[in-house]
Amino acid sequence: MDTLFFIFSKLVGLCFQIETWLAVTLAIAAFAGLLGRKRLSASLSAAAFVAVTFISIFPVGEVLLAPLEAEYVAQNIPEHIDGIIVLGGVESPRKTLRWNQPQLNDASERLIATASLAIAHTEARIVYAGGSGRLLDTVSGRAPLPPIAIEVFSSLGIYPERIIWEDQSRNTAENAQLSFDLVQPAPGETWILVTSAFHMGRAMASFEAAGWLNVVPYPVDYRTGSFTGGMGWDFSSNLEDLNTAIKEWVGRLAYQLTGR
Repeated sequence: MDTLFFIFSKLVGLCFQIETWLAVTLAIAAFAGLLGRKRLSASLSAAAFVAVTFISIFPVGEVLLAPLEAEYVAQNIPEHIDGIIVLGGVESPRKTLRWNQPQLNDASERLIATASLAIAHTEARIVYAGGSGRLLDTVSGRAPLPPIAIEVFSSLGIYPERIIWEDQSRNTAENAQLSFDLVQPAPGETWILVTSAFHMGRAMASFEAAGWLNVVPYPVDYRTGSFTGGMGWDFSSNLEDLNTAIKEWVGRLAYQLTGR
């Protein structure tokens, strides 16, 4: 059932990507032009042009991400913590394998914050929760994953013996459940949860559903700023933020409906 949910969620996510709709619109416009439906072709082409222009100028994705990021703020860390859980998705395995050097993506603040906490709290264990979230790996079989996060932590002076890598999970619900099964935290333990701010609400709900108690949220990787400050011409960045926001809102609804 979990695998079916994962595959279905990936396919739905593909359908909700803005570039999918732009490509479909332009394809229909081209096909309509070939059939002599010039007015329809022109209307669809104009609609695609307006959408690209609007996304390029206005940071719409930030508007949708802002309420998600405002849900949680970093709390005061207790004097003693038993562990730190950091959610995966920060690494770039393909580039790492190509250049034989750990490569990270836009969410690398997750590792930076975790390392900072781990250095300040030497008693805490570290759980890096995340395997491959690629649909192709689930369908055709997963290739071995390079231990990117462990290499990064080790380079910062954190002993590998403190790190537990949960490398089988493919989404947030599995992050929470498989980490819980692996660690078996005692009821009185305090754990810090590190993930991107826009994702923290869904992550906290999943961890609570999996049975984690006394989890302290530590959001990082903020994507939003002032609206006017984000206006300009930046199609790729604005498109990425918009896709991220849509994915998170849809994912949150799906998790609520399925109790994940």
